[in-house]
Amino acid sequence: GYRFDMGGHRFFTKSAEVERIWHEILTDDMLLRSRLSRIFYRGKFFDYPIQIWNALAGLGFIESARVAGSYLYWKVRPYRQEETFEQWVTNRFGKRLFEIFFKSYTEKVWGISCQELSSEWAAQRIRNLTLRSAIMRSVLARKSDVVRTLITQFKYPRLGPGMLWNRVAEIVEERDGEVRLGSNVVAIERDGDLIKRVIVETPNGHECIEGDGFISSMPISELVRKLDPPPPADILESANQLSHRDFLTVCLIVDRKDLFPDNWIYIHEPNVKVGRIQNFKNWSPELVPDPGKSSLGLEYFCQQGDELWNASDEDLIELAKEELERIGLVDRKDVEDGCVFRMEHSYPVYDSTYAAHLSCLRQYVNSLENLQTIGRNGLHRYNNQDHAMLTGLFAARNAVLGERYDLWSVNEEDEYHEEVRSCDLTAQQETTGVISASEGIASPVYGPGSSTDLPGAAGGEVNTNSLSQGLAADSDDLDMASVPEEVPHP
Repeated sequence: GYRFDMGGHRFFTKSAEVERIWHEILTDDMLLRSRLSRIFYRGKFFDYPIQIWNALAGLGFIESARVAGSYLYWKVRPYRQEETFEQWVTNRFGKRLFEIFFKSYTEKVWGISCQELSSEWAAQRIRNLTLRSAIMRSVLARKSDVVRTLITQFKYPRLGPGMLWNRVAEIVEERDGEVRLGSNVVAIERDGDLIKRVIVETPNGHECIEGDGFISSMPISELVRKLDPPPPADILESANQLSHRDFLTVCLIVDRKDLFPDNWIYIHEPNVKVGRIQNFKNWSPELVPDPGKSSLGLEYFCQQGDELWNASDEDLIELAKEELERIGLVDRKDVEDGCVFRMEHSYPVYDSTYAAHLSCLRQYVNSLENLQTIGRNGLHRYNNQDHAMLTGLFAARNAVLGERYDLWSVNEEDEYHEEVRSCDLTAQQETTGVISASEGIASPVYGPGSSTDLPGAAGGEVNTNSLSQGLAADSDDLDMASVPEEVPHP
């Protein structure tokens, strides 16, 4: 049948270890795909990353003059402090370009004003992008540029990301481990600074799982609220102040062979609610079983309990058809079928107060001696999938081998996740034969030991009986990735 990837999970990394694991697991099932992603604004397509001549041609002479004037004004009179996303971007692109290519889309994604969104997120994602650098790259266009952004190719499993995790589940079970789906952690019992057991709700009732060490990828705020006995009141208050952005995808089957060449499109049109559109056939042809048809994923950023989240599947499918036709991409009569997937806790929100609350939670969780938190939600950090995998690998080594990796250091650098430096490309070609993109992964010097082998992989085994993962697995379908890998741009 049709397969859908919730969020679009490109496989690219600067970590040779993660790259090796992907290829060991999938062998010949990893495809090399060309990337094309564009911005759709005022009925026109604009290259992304922004190519200055393409953008100016699309905007026209008058609007381009406004952009240039705005940029010069804000270079002369910049914001003195860069505390918000709006201030950070305006100082580098000018107010006019911020309003065209950043404001409406970013507010769709996060559901808050750009004046409330922290500048830290922009610094992490678009650190080296400015209007001046975009112009210089367009003018010089040298292959030897020190900074390259937004890779033009990526790896992708033949049947989507679920193919990787289905195989991982098979490997775990072949080694007498267990993968439990449809199980929800309802309580985490502790004795002082030690976690003793987790209470899990299963289709057959509640179950108590005891262990010596625990690894959690659930939202750190949710984990803290499930502790029994509960933590101090100030810790609970910090947990309640952290927030997430949720996400739903309307997947449509379209009776047309080819729709548009992009893997995905960013929708900047303010008169529609859709934020991004995935063209799954351009990720892998095998996601669509009928070569004469196409499948799309219309992504809507929302909040649990809001109007979009609570809408019926039928209404959401009708909304998707209507918006596709309104922006001129697809005639609604060509849509044959559809379905809806809702994803909770997709994006940790970087609002103006999150850092102080997260620091409080981090300090408290670190005091629990046999608990480690991993992944995007476990660390409340905007990590991509290779970062999440690294935190899981390092947590396993800490638990099994007694190493002391600092999981909070992974992706701690304020560096754009797709930035590639020429020296990185050369070094990685020499070691892996693969050109991958940097995600700002800090060098793995988090603790003693220099092994780069995954515990339990070739040459060793892991005793998993003493490890329990405090993770609520909500989906029984491993063909559907459970968390979107990236917020589009910036």
